[in-house]
Amino acid sequence: MSENVKVLEGWKRVKLGEVLSISRIPDNEKDPNKRITVRLWNKGVFAREVREVELNREKESTIYYKRKAGQFIYGKQNLVRGAFGVIPPELDGYCSTSDVPSFDVSKNLDVYYLDYTLRTLYKAFSLYEKGTGSKRVHEKDFLSFEIFLPPIFEQQKIAEILKTVDRAIEKTGKIIEKYKRIKQGLMQDLLTKGVVSEGEGESEKWRLRNEKIDKFKDSPLGRIPEEWEVVRLGETGRIVSGATPDTSKPQFWNGDIVWVTPDDLSKQKKYIYTSQRKISKDGLNSCAAKIIPRDSIVLSSRAPIGYLSIVKTNYATNQGCKSIILNKNYYDEDFFYYCLHRYINKMISLGSGTTFNEISKSQLAKLEVKVPCLLSEQHRIASILSQIDEVIEKEQAYKEKLERVKKGLMEDLLTGKVRVNHLIEEEEK
Repeated sequence: MSENVKVLEGWKRVKLGEVLSISRIPDNEKDPNKRITVRLWNKGVFAREVREVELNREKESTIYYKRKAGQFIYGKQNLVRGAFGVIPPELDGYCSTSDVPSFDVSKNLDVYYLDYTLRTLYKAFSLYEKGTGSKRVHEKDFLSFEIFLPPIFEQQKIAEILKTVDRAIEKTGKIIEKYKRIKQGLMQDLLTKGVVSEGEGESEKWRLRNEKIDKFKDSPLGRIPEEWEVVRLGETGRIVSGATPDTSKPQFWNGDIVWVTPDDLSKQKKYIYTSQRKISKDGLNSCAAKIIPRDSIVLSSRAPIGYLSIVKTNYATNQGCKSIILNKNYYDEDFFYYCLHRYINKMISLGSGTTFNEISKSQLAKLEVKVPCLLSEQHRIASILSQIDEVIEKEQAYKEKLERVKKGLMEDLLTGKVRVNHLIEEEEK
């Protein structure tokens, strides 16, 4: 840390060795079920599963040290990749080797404040790595690292604010995972059994088919409802490949034609409205790319196979994509968006190539899928799954907003740009 950096009023510059002391209590039990690990990229501290092959390979002389809840811990080989954290209460008494050292914390340091501070600084430890093979940040060098430290009450308030946001992020993440599980279960049922309409008009209701009371039949893809059929993808409409204009000719680029590539699909959004790069009319006419009508399905056919989206505007693609222009009289694009997700592994298995795996237009056209014969049933299945997707997208947007808030708070609070003294004073009144 530069000596020229101004220290804020009430804060001080300290070496970590002034507020941390290394813990070296031997663990003679070496219980393989009580090992500790630190995950990369600030993912936290967890119990480590030890495989039998590792135990067989482990030397008798390997020394393990007992770790305590509330200690700070890091991985010597991966500190620069965010492998550090605070030992949680449920891992009290677990152990690790000297390659994953832990530290007792002085009364002048809030360990969570330290954790948040190092999340903004850990890449700087690359200057402290030593070794010829697997580089490590040793304890002595780690403890020589300098940080700015506010008074303990200010540290605690900063940590409390950031932990509150973290809890909200974690809670939202759990909600997202819950709805993803619900969606997975619904897709399994809806895309194999489908739904039956009962009643008419306002009294119309839909229920999941049941093989005990509804008619099913054998098909090349197993049992399917009697009202369904197995079709080849090439029978559902047209499959169109893409191309790339000459990148050395500026006049072919930065036009107003959306030009979709696997990179655009990698965000794995249901709908695409634009693209990272666009091409001009001259660029389109210079190559084999074609204008594809809006509401077509686009699939990445290589690098990797299986990203899917519906494009909500007229567009073209590069050669890494295939577009499926459905016959709208018989097939619903939203239904096929969900349906094709169930066949991604099959598509991958059909792929070939030496440089990278790719599925050809002819192979894709031969792919067999299960489809309801009635458009109304396709619409209903897609509607149910779309409602779940809307909830997931709403929660994901909220989670992303919280993450932006947290990033801003860390930049403000951990640098002292925004002080929390007034909050502490209000609590003391």
